[in-house]
Amino acid sequence: MSEAFTRIDGGDLDLLIVADHASAHVPGDIHLGIGPALLEAHIAIDIGVAEVSGLLAAQLGCTAILGAVSRLVIDLNREEDAPGLLPVMSDGHAIPGNRDADLPERMLRFHHPYHHQLGRILDEMTSPFILSVHSFTPRLASDPEQERPWDIGILYNQDDRAARIAIPLLEAAGLKVGDQLPYSGQLLNATMNRHAEANGIPYLGIEMRQDLVSDAAGQRRFAEIIGPIALDCRSRLA
Repeated sequence: MSEAFTRIDGGDLDLLIVADHASAHVPGDIHLGIGPALLEAHIAIDIGVAEVSGLLAAQLGCTAILGAVSRLVIDLNREEDAPGLLPVMSDGHAIPGNRDADLPERMLRFHHPYHHQLGRILDEMTSPFILSVHSFTPRLASDPEQERPWDIGILYNQDDRAARIAIPLLEAAGLKVGDQLPYSGQLLNATMNRHAEANGIPYLGIEMRQDLVSDAAGQRRFAEIIGPIALDCRSRLA
């Protein structure tokens, strides 16, 4: 057991599901100074990601690693020197408990074990492929006029091989697909930059719209669509 990650062992397929923001958990000895309602919002967790990742691990017969603490405790999808690693503001909300937090301690406690675990699992795979699962809010409180109409987004930095395969397949499944939307993977892709692009490992980075995966029916729908497409990407690239 680790307080940094949750591991789902769905089978032996050389495909690793990675969900950096799958949890809203805040350990009892960490005080963020925010109301409990915010821990149910997108600033604390990627809504629907844990459930979809679990369904996909079972469906595909593979391993999934889920971040086990809220992104407000430490953002696992940030480089070690990134400004947003320990957020003091998020979408207009102050996180006062982080102002005097011990960043090195949180790195040692959560960030390092999480990424070391990802590296160990990938090292054990003969021909690895990564499926990175995130979700995005349809509306930002800090920018309410911004439209985010996509059902799903595909993100990448330099390696767009899986993206080019997946986008037309997702569109054929009836989804409105954002290519480098609602934001660009060239701006925010830390976990995949570290574990996939730096090592030549193919990957598919997806962002699901949260209101579409907030209940069991939506989670099943997206898992059923994404699973075969991830397998197709892997079979062509891994």
